[in-house]
Amino acid sequence: MSDTDTPADWWPRMSDAEANAEARRIIDAVYRPAPPPKPIPTSYRDDTEPSPIGDAAPVWQDDRRVVPAWAAGTAVASIGIGAGATGVGCGIWLVLKGFASMSVTGVVCMAVLFSGIAFAALSIAAAFSRARRSVSKHVYTGPVTKHTHVTTHTKGAFARSHTHLHN
Repeated sequence: MSDTDTPADWWPRMSDAEANAEARRIIDAVYRPAPPPKPIPTSYRDDTEPSPIGDAAPVWQDDRRVVPAWAAGTAVASIGIGAGATGVGCGIWLVLKGFASMSVTGVVCMAVLFSGIAFAALSIAAAFSRARRSVSKHVYTGPVTKHTHVTTHTKGAFARSHTHLHN
């Protein structure tokens, strides 16, 4: 209370019942549970049509692999020969399982033998198929010349080399 205030200025301006009601209202307002926050969208779909000028809609593009036919054939044949050699090896192992003289090392040696024969046959077949089909496809129809000039600079106490390739 300051010196200029009179006792009548600080006298309560509301009754006890009004003060209690106001206190209850303030306490209820403070301790009222807050409403849950609005959900935040995690995705957005733009349904507007693309403009006729500018970026175009995506177009389906066929899957064209740049793998030669002989390479794909060789890969498939390798997988087949490997599976066949494994099957033959497992068959031999099952047939010879009861023999006491047969060891794991012997089974592995037989599997190596069959695998070697299979891969030799594969390499011979691949060599014959490549020799039979030696077709080259030229893309360019005009003369092609290439001028390459290489400049190398070596200098410094620890011999730093800088090579520049000029086409």
